[in-house]
Amino acid sequence: MNIYSHLPSAPEALRLSKSLLRSFLGPRSTPAENQPTPIEFDVHINSDTGFFPPQPLARLTGPFEIWESALDEAKENLVLGDNDWDASKTQAGVEWRARVASVSTPPLSTSQSILTCHQWSVINTDGLQNLRQQQRAHMVLAWILSYYVHSMPPSTTSDDIIIPRSIAVPLVTVSNALRIAPILTFADTVLWNWELIDRTLPVTIDNMLFHTFSGTDDERNFYVTSARAELGGVEMLRIFNDYQNLPNVNDLTSISKTARDLNKLAGVIDQLTEVIKGVRAVVDPHVFYWEVRPWFEGSQSRGPDEPKWIYEDCAASDTVDLSGPSAGQSSVMHALDIFLDIDHKLKERRAPAPSSENKRSDTGFMERMRRYMPGKHRDYLTHLAASSRPIRALAIQSPAIREPYDAAVTALKKLRDQHIRIACLYIVSMSRTTPPAGCGCPVSAMMEKLEQERAADKAAAKGPSRGTGGNELALLLKAGRDATRRAMIKDN
Repeated sequence: MNIYSHLPSAPEALRLSKSLLRSFLGPRSTPAENQPTPIEFDVHINSDTGFFPPQPLARLTGPFEIWESALDEAKENLVLGDNDWDASKTQAGVEWRARVASVSTPPLSTSQSILTCHQWSVINTDGLQNLRQQQRAHMVLAWILSYYVHSMPPSTTSDDIIIPRSIAVPLVTVSNALRIAPILTFADTVLWNWELIDRTLPVTIDNMLFHTFSGTDDERNFYVTSARAELGGVEMLRIFNDYQNLPNVNDLTSISKTARDLNKLAGVIDQLTEVIKGVRAVVDPHVFYWEVRPWFEGSQSRGPDEPKWIYEDCAASDTVDLSGPSAGQSSVMHALDIFLDIDHKLKERRAPAPSSENKRSDTGFMERMRRYMPGKHRDYLTHLAASSRPIRALAIQSPAIREPYDAAVTALKKLRDQHIRIACLYIVSMSRTTPPAGCGCPVSAMMEKLEQERAADKAAAKGPSRGTGGNELALLLKAGRDATRRAMIKDN
């Protein structure tokens, strides 16, 4: 074997030597000292759960059992308010909402009420003794809130929707303690909404049981796909942690490790893209759009002219974050953006220049979505963003890691390309369809109104599709994809 044939040529060797020398002489970094550990931010990279709690949240007991019971009853008996095919379900919703709101209801003339929860009072949340109990309380109350609003029959007026104090006051109180929005969030539908199928086995995606509003496998599979992406992102969190804890990012050993980890990061992102793509095999777009997604809508999520939600005995709703859950609230994706220095707010001069559509998009959306995350997770993102050793700046000045960095950014751009395709299929395209026969969800009133709008003005049918938080979806997703592309060093 001729070992010399495997050695680099003289020009290649010289180029490699110069590259390593420039890397070695590159920007000086601050040695990692007294770095907080991820566990301080309720991030679990050692137990492989990441932003998930390491164990399912236990049911609340004592005075809070009334919330748990009401949620159980809602899951069994309530349907979307536009349902007009099952009178018993409609009556069940009337009774349940009345009890939750602590108002009297006329007795049923034909049968006794099937609901057992007693009329509520405002429960003091001081008895929630730890973080996990507070998280459970937020999840239960946020689900109850969505059941309360979305099981209402469609209103023929533009009156605002009053959220009774029995829900609003404890939800706002526990939300303030957790520093999270007082509404259904990504954490409530994915991170906290599960239990173990087999308590003797570890926490894995195959051992997690998710609860649903619609009772459909499609909704459950939607949560499973989101959870699979979150758990798959734990390896990314380890890469970020390793980089932050390098004694010095400029020595040859650290440069080599960083390059390897960036290549590994690109591979993890590719795997997440496949997870996202896999939703098409397990979630029917019609079922998602017509039977699942309506439960996620927040205040004015169909537009600023829609009725607002007013929280009784709480702060003015105009000052409260009341959008619905969104994939944009995934902390692991925000962490990836921060680590790779993706400029969603268009503050940096990068190539190619933002398009006119990019500039028209909601550049503050990603930052606003962080208010819907648990406060400790938001602290983690703040800590990551405050790094004295930003990876993109290092890659610009250290040729040995430029290509691996660009590979990770390219992988993230491909993920966002796939996300746009999924959003177009599940939301944009479905917004132009009629609901499947017999779905029993918001059909009559909403579709009649939509047809009237189309008849009055054909342009209304071409209006922008909105996310559950009321954003113009296609414009927003394309802007995120373009901002990602702009981070690539070879274009700058």
